[in-house]
Amino acid sequence: MQMYDLIVIGAGPAGSAAGRHAAKLGLKTLIIEKEVFPRYKPCAGGLSEKAISYLDFSLPPEIIKKEIFGTRLHYADRVIEKSKICRLGALVSRSKLDNFLLTKAEEMQVKIIMGEKVTSCDETGNYVAVNTFKGTYRARHVIIAEGAHGKLKYIVKKQASKKELFFSVVTEVPDPARAIDNHFLDIHLGISKKGYGWVFPHEDYLSVGIAGSLKDFKRPRQALNDFLNHNCFNSGNGFKIRGHLIPAGKIRADLSSARILLCGDAAGFVDSFSGEGIAYAIRSGQLAAKAVADNLSHNNSQYRSDCIKEFGPNLNYSYYFARLIHSFPKTFFPLYTSESDFINEYMDIFTGKSNYRNYLKWLIPRLPKKLSGGRGC
Repeated sequence: MQMYDLIVIGAGPAGSAAGRHAAKLGLKTLIIEKEVFPRYKPCAGGLSEKAISYLDFSLPPEIIKKEIFGTRLHYADRVIEKSKICRLGALVSRSKLDNFLLTKAEEMQVKIIMGEKVTSCDETGNYVAVNTFKGTYRARHVIIAEGAHGKLKYIVKKQASKKELFFSVVTEVPDPARAIDNHFLDIHLGISKKGYGWVFPHEDYLSVGIAGSLKDFKRPRQALNDFLNHNCFNSGNGFKIRGHLIPAGKIRADLSSARILLCGDAAGFVDSFSGEGIAYAIRSGQLAAKAVADNLSHNNSQYRSDCIKEFGPNLNYSYYFARLIHSFPKTFFPLYTSESDFINEYMDIFTGKSNYRNYLKWLIPRLPKKLSGGRGC
């Protein structure tokens, strides 16, 4: 049985990024994926400029379905529309994006096995045995990048509570007339507790969905049907609805064991307010690969420290910002209506020009005294 330097479990953006970067660092790498790519992935398909900046290659035009330059924020019957000259990001088909990212890993001589589910990992003193229904593979280290639904991550970390998880339901509405010339993201506050609804334009269809706290999100399918009807999409047309978990919260202590590391959604790296996870998936995959390479050569892994340094404050402050906005939507919406800079500054987070910590430092002093209990901020 051959010994790999690294086995990556999962071939989404985190797994492919980890595999490609590991191979660039000279590691003998295997990626094992339970599905056969290309495969359908329920996702709104938002790809921020920050996410794109982490790639060491360009995305071909056929991957990018729509360039995004602005947002429309909705609350009750009111709407705020703001745009920028520079691109905020792009909308992609996750099926095509994930397949392309995997080919970029394979391009670096990473071995790919698809259609084989990993059932368990047995960590020993010298290696990890990765077991599938077809056999066993061995590696000195393993990166688990299986997403939010997988169970292997609980080898390393404790199971998340419902407070740390969101649930989203999403569908695709064929509507070329409303999608073709639309370059805005529509965000609807107050649709679900601690969450929001969205309408994102792709080439000839709209991604429509709702996300909310798993603890408080009751009857999500009915909630999405109501949201569809509210936006003049007839839910009676039988749109196929899919649901998936979204982790949310701060960087946890349990990201790795001696030979196993977590990255992407498996590690819980998702923006608590916007739900963006691809940027953190790509970057954490690269950092995990670097940590493995460092460990093999110097026995000095700094993975958690690297993650905290790279994007820890952004994740943590996104959590605080989400709690703030979702606790006071009636108060914040008029503020965003009257102060255009509130949204303009926020949009810089997605271009990579700013982050949640800097945004909150800018925002808090500008809030009216009633949000700080009558005291100055």
